Amino acid sequence: MRSFGTFTTDLHRLVEWLKECGVETVVMESTSVYWIPIFELLDAHGFTVFLVNARDAKHVPGRKTDVSDAQWLQRLHSYGLLRASFRPKGQIAELRAYVRQRERLLEYAASHIQRALTEMNLQLHHVVAEITGATGLRIIRAILAGEHDPKVLALLRDYRCHASADTIEKALTGSYRAEHLFALEQALALYDAYHEKVSACDARIEAVLKELSIGRGRRSDSSLSPRRPRTDQVNGLAFDVRAALFALLGKDLTQIDGLGPYLSHKLIAECGDDLSAWASAKHFTSWLGLAPSNKISGGKVLSSRTRRCGSRAAALLRLAAVTVGRTNTALGAFYRRLSARIGKAKAVTATARKIAVLFYNAVRHGMEYVDPGASFYETRYRARVIDNLHRRAKVFGFVLQPMDPAPGVVVS
Repeated sequence: MRSFGTFTTDLHRLVEWLKECGVETVVMESTSVYWIPIFELLDAHGFTVFLVNARDAKHVPGRKTDVSDAQWLQRLHSYGLLRASFRPKGQIAELRAYVRQRERLLEYAASHIQRALTEMNLQLHHVVAEITGATGLRIIRAILAGEHDPKVLALLRDYRCHASADTIEKALTGSYRAEHLFALEQALALYDAYHEKVSACDARIEAVLKELSIGRGRRSDSSLSPRRPRTDQVNGLAFDVRAALFALLGKDLTQIDGLGPYLSHKLIAECGDDLSAWASAKHFTSWLGLAPSNKISGGKVLSSRTRRCGSRAAALLRLAAVTVGRTNTALGAFYRRLSARIGKAKAVTATARKIAVLFYNAVRHGMEYVDPGASFYETRYRARVIDNLHRRAKVFGFVLQPMDPAPGVVVS
């Protein structure tokens, strides 16, 4: 056993020592972000690196030390019992890094303003959907310009804002002390600075997507269809993401209900444009944690709950499921039916799984999705229920007959 430091020079010594020992594969646990430097160094020097989830490599009961963990990982790997976690390669990994950095910047930008408003007891976040939206920023900039009258500030609300002017007026009654206004001014300056950095991320993301499109050389037989009516994304990218993704994939992912350009590009960044790492859509949904995790013992199903998963892609698909539940589409009808029967939480998971399957088939197999509509789904579901009733009645020796409607009675 040998120990090495964590400085870059020490890591290079580790790589040279592994080469001298004839090592070809290396196993390591994914702990926080500490694994990234050594992983990238080993991968660059041609080693096959297995990045494993700590949950899949639990140590046997007993004392836990770094040495015993390393020995246990080596033993499991020698028997072929460890699976490597998915990690995108090349430019997709670069794209994912830019997208995640952009998300962090957006989170930082709004957090400072929220803290400053809380200190002033301005409950703006209770009356607007986004404090950094059209109404929120208009009011904040007016406050810093010297306007502190809640009635005047409430008149700055956007016409799309659900809260009334009276409600906003109550929310803007607070403490306009000099030190609080100074903190709010600093927070707004940081917000603007963060958004400049976000613009730089947008430029990098656009450049990587163009390079990927040229490198893949995909061609589509169809042209990009006209954009469906959508509300503009608050923190949308500064370029045409839909056209960029169409050039990369040859398919329009936004035709899938629930997947807008903003969400689609984040899914591509997380999963890549080549989904051959998963043999089928079932493998893909299982990796996302959206498929039932069956635990069976003695022929009895002990549990079929989905496992806990911190996948960002799964979170995005759940968000899409919630959005599509409010639409008059087949997926929306599916969500509403399950929501009434088994609850919203399970309906979100089931709908997210359906969207994941559509996403997989579109990216992997080039499937074109056309929404059949909510009425088609309801009609097919009704026919399936009637067929099931006929089958159950036949088992008990009965025959179902349609009931003749009484005159003047409409049956739906």
